[in-house]
Amino acid sequence: MAKTAPKQVKKDRLLDQGVSLLLEKGYHATGLKEILDTVQIPKGSFYSYFGSKEQFAAEAIHHYIEPFILRLSGHLQNPETDGLAALKAYYLGLIAEVAQTGFKGGCLLGNLMGEIGDTSPLCRDALLDAVGRYSALQQTALERGQRQGSVRLDRSAKSMADLMLNGWQGALLRMKVEQSVEPLQAVCRDLLDDYFRA
Repeated sequence: MAKTAPKQVKKDRLLDQGVSLLLEKGYHATGLKEILDTVQIPKGSFYSYFGSKEQFAAEAIHHYIEPFILRLSGHLQNPETDGLAALKAYYLGLIAEVAQTGFKGGCLLGNLMGEIGDTSPLCRDALLDAVGRYSALQQTALERGQRQGSVRLDRSAKSMADLMLNGWQGALLRMKVEQSVEPLQAVCRDLLDDYFRA
């Protein structure tokens, strides 16, 4: 097994801590000193990893979405698995985790879209890329479901993947306010169990 270089280990620790703080406090309220102190890296060293706070946030976006991409890909590993069932299993797992964390944070992508999506071109590009990759994977699941006969054919898999993503983001915002997984469950029930079905 290949060892990760020490510099990459430190960079990953910075990104892990950055994701946590960005989720908790947002972009503007997250200070570099707070991140660096937690990871115990001197302030001057930050710029050997990232050119700016904005670049750091853009890389944190990519760092954040990767586990979700890998997890959903894992549900889709078996080509015989029904695409719609794989998508539902993925989302039900997310709902269970959100309930355990006490409805905190929501989604870093949605949070940053609202906070800096229209003011930081670098972060906007990172957000568009992350959302595009995530949506494309869900589109793949729905296309598989269409081929397998479980997903309706009169709507494109892309439009349904976009609808799922949009519905989920809105439900995450309501979840934070209502302190309940019901908005998330409703999106899954209404789309995965009803609207998307053949």
